[in-house]
Amino acid sequence: MDDIELRDLAIGDAGWLIQQHGMLYAREEGFDKTFEALVAEILAAYIRENDPECERAWIAWRGDERLGSIFCVRQDAATAKLRLFLIVPGARGLGLGHRLLTTCMDWARARGYRRMALWTHESHRAACALYASHGWRCTRSVPVHNFGVDLVEQAWEIDL
Repeated sequence: MDDIELRDLAIGDAGWLIQQHGMLYAREEGFDKTFEALVAEILAAYIRENDPECERAWIAWRGDERLGSIFCVRQDAATAKLRLFLIVPGARGLGLGHRLLTTCMDWARARGYRRMALWTHESHRAACALYASHGWRCTRSVPVHNFGVDLVEQAWEIDL
């Protein structure tokens, strides 16, 4: 894993993230194109409005290949929101998820955030297990119909 570099968001990364989220979630979860639109909206807002003093993105690279991402954005003065956490299938099981999550949480803590929050789906079992292993707790689970499928949305949070 020493050959994996974490870089800030750069030209081309947003398009790659939109494509990866759209394709992976369609294949693995059956999501429709509205999910890809949501990812595009999140990225557009981040690119236009991010404050580098309190918001950060990390894109994991091995050589010239992107492997994953994680974002830390401001929810409010005390709370950071984790967004766009993704590991491509070929990079799963390497410990990259742990590294990205730890990097993001440590950065948020160093910026003075007192807690972090995130939104996910119950079906993302590996990610939920990772969150739980780092001390996150699920604070809400709600059945919904979103992105063309029945899901259980979850809110998670952690005190930093």
